[in-house]
Amino acid sequence: MVFTFSQGLLVTRKAPELIVPERPTPREVKQISDIDDQESLRFQIPLLFFYKNDPSPSMQGRDPVKVIREAISKALVFYYPLAGRLKEGYNRKLMVECNAEGVLFIEADANFTLEQLGDDIQPPCPYLNQLIYDVPGSEGILGCPLLLIQVTRLTCRGFIFAIRFNHTMCDAFGLVQFLKAIEDMARGERSPTLFPIWQRQILNARNPPQVTCIHHEYDEINTNEVPSDNMAHKSFFFSLKGIKALRNQLPFHLKDCSTFELLLAFLWKCRTIALKLQPEEIAKVSCIVNVRGKRYKMDIPPGYYGNAFTFSAVCSKAEQLCKNPIGYAVELVKKAKAQMNEEYIRSVADLMVIKGRRIKFSTRGNFIVSDLRNVGLGDVDFGWGKPIYAGTAGAVAVISFFTKYQNKNGKPGILVPICLPQSAMERLQEELKGLMIHGSMEDLCNINQTQIFSKL
Repeated sequence: MVFTFSQGLLVTRKAPELIVPERPTPREVKQISDIDDQESLRFQIPLLFFYKNDPSPSMQGRDPVKVIREAISKALVFYYPLAGRLKEGYNRKLMVECNAEGVLFIEADANFTLEQLGDDIQPPCPYLNQLIYDVPGSEGILGCPLLLIQVTRLTCRGFIFAIRFNHTMCDAFGLVQFLKAIEDMARGERSPTLFPIWQRQILNARNPPQVTCIHHEYDEINTNEVPSDNMAHKSFFFSLKGIKALRNQLPFHLKDCSTFELLLAFLWKCRTIALKLQPEEIAKVSCIVNVRGKRYKMDIPPGYYGNAFTFSAVCSKAEQLCKNPIGYAVELVKKAKAQMNEEYIRSVADLMVIKGRRIKFSTRGNFIVSDLRNVGLGDVDFGWGKPIYAGTAGAVAVISFFTKYQNKNGKPGILVPICLPQSAMERLQEELKGLMIHGSMEDLCNINQTQIFSKL
C-alpha cells in the first residue's frame, strides 16, 4: 500500500503480520492489577522513535526491519503475556489470555530522509497514520493485539520505529523495559538484562476494599466541557535558561521546587487563563506519580512492567489560580505530590474495585501531565545508536507529557505537547509570550522562535 502525505513524500507499507514468540510459551490466564484495569487506562497510545543511519562498518548491510522483527519474536518468549489477548471477567476485571497469538508488525519503506522531515519529528506528528497504520479491528481493548509496531526504512538508511501499546498492560517504564529486551535480543543476547516480573497482585485492592483518601482526580466537577471538535494541537519548547529565569520569580521558600513542579504550575495557570473559565469554576491539575522505588514502600520489584503510578490531583477556583502569582500554583502542585503515600495508592485500587472499574479521571476542568524525561525512551538503541527524538506522538486529550529535547539550535530543554480548542490555544500562545522570558519558549508547531519577556 502506497500513501502520499506531503509534497510527494511516500510511505509504502506491506501487509500487517503477526509476530509470535520464537519458542513455545505457557498457555494460561493471568489477571492484571486493579490499577492496570481502571477505565482511565483502557486506551492505546502511540510512541515514535527516529533513528539516523550508523555508517560504521559493523552496521553495513544490517536491515532494521529484519533485526527488529527477529528481536521482537525472541523478546516475546520472556514477555509472552504481551502476545496474548485481554478478556473481561466478573466486575469488569481484565485478564490476559496468554495464547501466543502475537503482536501486529508492519514493514514499510519511505522515499524521504530524516532531514526532509525537519521539525515534523516533533509532536504533534502530522503524519502519524503513515508511520503507524491503524490496522482495522486492532484498536480495541478486548480481544485485540496488545502491541502494534511499524518500522519504516528511510532513504538516508535511517529508520522510524513506531509502537502503539495497550495502556492497561504497562506504563512508560514497563514499555521501555520491553523495548530494552528487544534491544538485548537485537544485540545477540540470549535473555533480557532485566528479567520481567508479573506479580500484578502487588497493586490489587485490599480485602475488603476500603477507600480511605480523597481522590479529586476522579471527581466530576461543574465546569464547561472542553469541546472535542475544532481542537488545536501544538508543542512548546522550554529552554533550561528560561526555566531558570521562571524559577527566579518564585518566593524564597519555593525556589527549591522541582522543575516538574515549576513548569506544571506555570502551564496549569496559563492554560486555565486561556480556557476563560468563570471565576468560581474549578480548575484541577493531576500529576502522574510513579510509585516504584523505596519511597512509597510498595515493594515493587525491579522488572515489574505493569502500571505503577497513580494520578494525584488538587483543585482551585479559576479566579484564585489566575490572579495569584505563580507561587500559588506551585504550592498546590507540591501539595498534590506530597499527599502520595502507600495508603493513597491502596485507596485508589480499592476505589476501582468498589466502583466496578467504571470510574475514570475527569476531563472537565482537568489538566493531566506525565513526566517522561527520566523514563529512558531516549536510551532505546537497537544497534543504530540512540534516537534523535523518542516520545509520544502528541498530547492525548487533556493529558500532556514532558519530554527531554534539544531544539534546532542545540539547546536542551523540555518539550510539551498541548491540546486545546482553537480559540483557547491562541490565547495560550499569547499568554506564554507575555509571561515567559526572552528566548525561552518556541512554538514548535509553527517553527517560530518567539522573543518573549517575563512579567510574572
